[in-house]
Order: sequence, then structure tokens, then C-alpha cells
Amino acid sequence: MRRRILLLSVGMTTLVVLAFAVPLIILLRSTTASESKEQARYRAESVAYYVGDKAHTPDDITAYIEGLENEGPGNISVRLADGTTLGKPPPGGVSAPKPLPSDYDDGDDGKKGPPKIGDADYRDVGGGMAVEVGVGTEDGPASVCLFLTADELYDGLVPRVLILIGGSLLVLLLSIVGAELVSRRLARPLEETARTAERLARGDMDARAPTTGPAEVAKVGAALNGLADRIDEVIAVEREAVADLSHRLRTPLTALRLQVEALPDRERAEELNTQVNSLERTLTAVISAARRPQREGRVPHCDAVEVTRNRAAFWEPLFEDQGRELALDLPRPPAMVRSSAEDLGAALDALVENVVAHTPDGTPARITLTREPHGVRIVVADKGPGIPLGAGERGRSDRGSTGLGLDIARRCAEAAGGQLTIGRNEVVLTLATP
Repeated sequence: MRRRILLLSVGMTTLVVLAFAVPLIILLRSTTASESKEQARYRAESVAYYVGDKAHTPDDITAYIEGLENEGPGNISVRLADGTTLGKPPPGGVSAPKPLPSDYDDGDDGKKGPPKIGDADYRDVGGGMAVEVGVGTEDGPASVCLFLTADELYDGLVPRVLILIGGSLLVLLLSIVGAELVSRRLARPLEETARTAERLARGDMDARAPTTGPAEVAKVGAALNGLADRIDEVIAVEREAVADLSHRLRTPLTALRLQVEALPDRERAEELNTQVNSLERTLTAVISAARRPQREGRVPHCDAVEVTRNRAAFWEPLFEDQGRELALDLPRPPAMVRSSAEDLGAALDALVENVVAHTPDGTPARITLTREPHGVRIVVADKGPGIPLGAGERGRSDRGSTGLGLDIARRCAEAAGGQLTIGRNEVVLTLATP
């Protein structure tokens, strides 16, 4: 969206600048040519006054013209009444002077007045422009011509055009800055709203979108916040329903336990009591699963270092009794992973239990935890006979166990965005970061 706003602003500004710049360049070109022509006319008339003021020899006129060469642009030439051309005539020569009403104006005292100067005549010559002025002399009408090349005619146009281009670029830059500010004002709330939606998708129900910015954008943020509030309400209702279900199921279970304990056949009572305990554990597990953080719309997370240290402390007395050594190689906490502490603890318990159950007493084990770019890697290794091929399949075991331990660890890893890798003497558990 920001890119489109910038492109639209730049495009519209460019069109406006071109719409004004092109006519301005044409106007500047015309103005520069008019100024050059006016200056050339003024210089030509100055030479005409000198030529017609009094009788001057051709050498005097030539010297005067040469003295004016460095005072301004253009080549000056004079065509005398007898047809003689002095100076540097333009291509095609100087036109014949036009007849004037009188060569001189006589004053009241009978003295000759200033020479008569004709109107300037402009004509295009050889890619340039010639300015010709007629003047009356004692020998008859003469003509003064000042020729400007194309470069001299438009001298000064380039700096003016550069100033115009600079101004246009400045306007374009200001439009870009303005469009960037506007697009950021529009896009920032949308980007924050998108990040809020991503946080909600990851399970962070505390995330809320901003309700600032334009009305339409603020409306989207408010709608998303309303949706998050509604989800929290639904979660609260679900929690209450699960709590009520837990209470309703435990009450008859307690009554059943009391009836079992009242049976006169103690052997039968112990057998039924074992089944009741199993049913109670199953019920507890079901209720716990129903109230997991995922059910609450939140992504579970825990510190893998802390969980690993706690589970190692739990198993340490048994390892000491069996003459085993349990070494830990843990980084400094925390090392957060996308798994609940209960699930990760259950997975580690399953892996450590396999070491205890399937290796001889005295076999050492090591738990190594390392951080990776996108997760955590936990390795449970031992120096026992090794894990048989196919031991990772659910329910399969060649040593009399249920065969569910590795499967529990695998499901924990997969739920946390990782995987379980089984080696000969080690099991690698990879978990993603939250």
C-alpha cells in the first residue's frame, strides 16, 4: 500500500510539474530571445548614432566597431551609403539601407540636429538573428547590422532552465516526503493490526490492535479487539464447563470408591480399587488435557533448561541407588520452547525411564541441551547396549514394556514443532521456540 501511494503521488506530481514546466521552458526561451534582441537593438542603435553623428572615415568606423567587440555578444557590421561594408557582416551580407524621410533634423537655429534613426528590422540568418538599424548620414542612408548566433541569442537560458528543473525536483521530493508521511500514517496502524492478528494466532490473547489512525483503519483494529474479547469470553465459558464436568464426574467416582472399600471380599476390593485408581488417573488426565493452554487459545511455552534440571533432580536418587551417573550439560537459562512444562517433563521422564529400564545398573547417562537458531536440541544418551531397530513405533517393545515411552516423547516433539530422532545410543528431541 505504501508503495502504491508513493507511486501515485510521484506520478501525479510528475504530471503536474511537466504541465507547468514545459510551458515555462517555452516562455523562458522566448523571454531570453526577446532580451537578447532588445540588447542587440540597443547596441546597433548606439553604433548608428556614432555613424550618423558626423562625418567619419571608414577607418574611424572600423576602429569603433572593433572597440565594441568585447562589450557584448554579436558581430557588428556597417554598410555605408556607397555600398561599402565594414566589420563582420552576417551570412548573406548586410541589407541595403532603407530610405529615411531625412538624413538630419534641422533645428530652429539652422544647425543640423541628431541623425535620423530608423526602426530596427529583425531577420533570421544562418541559424541566428540579424538586427538591422538604418541611419541617415551626410552621404546618404547607411545600415548598421548586429548578428547574433543561436547560442548568443539564447545566452542565459540554460541557468534559468536549471533553476526551473531544480525547483521541479524539489517539488517532486516534497511530494515524496509528504506521500511517505501519509503512507506511514495509514500503514503503521495496519501493520500493528496485522502483528496483533499474528500474536493472536500464536495464542497471545493479551494482544490488542491500535485504534488510532484513519477512521476505517481504526474500525478494523476495534473489530479485531472485539473478536479477541469474544474469544476470551468463550474460553472463560469453556473453563467453567470443564470445571463443572470435573466436579460432576468426581462425585460419583468418590461414591464408587467408598462402595469398593466397603466390600467384604478384600481381594476383590483391592482389585476393584486398582481399577478405580486407574479410572481416576484417566479422568484426571482427560480433564487436564481439556484445560491445556492450547484449549485456552494460548501457545504453551516453558524454559527447557529449568524443566530438564528439575526432571534430572527427580531421577537422581534412583540413579544413585543403581550406581549410575547422570551428567547434565545445560546452557545458562532460559531456553524457551513451544511446549508446556508438563509435556516436556513427561517426554524427558519417558526417555530417562528407558535408560533406567533397558540398561544394566551402573550404566551412565548424559542429558545435553543446546540452543539452535530456531529451537532447542535435547540429547539423552547412554552407554548401554543400544536401542533396537523399530523401538520408536507405538506399542512396540522387545523388553516387556508398554512401548509407549518413545511415542510420548515423539508426540511432544511434534506438538512443539520439532521431531524425535532415535540413534543407537541416544535419542534427540528437537523443540521449536515459541
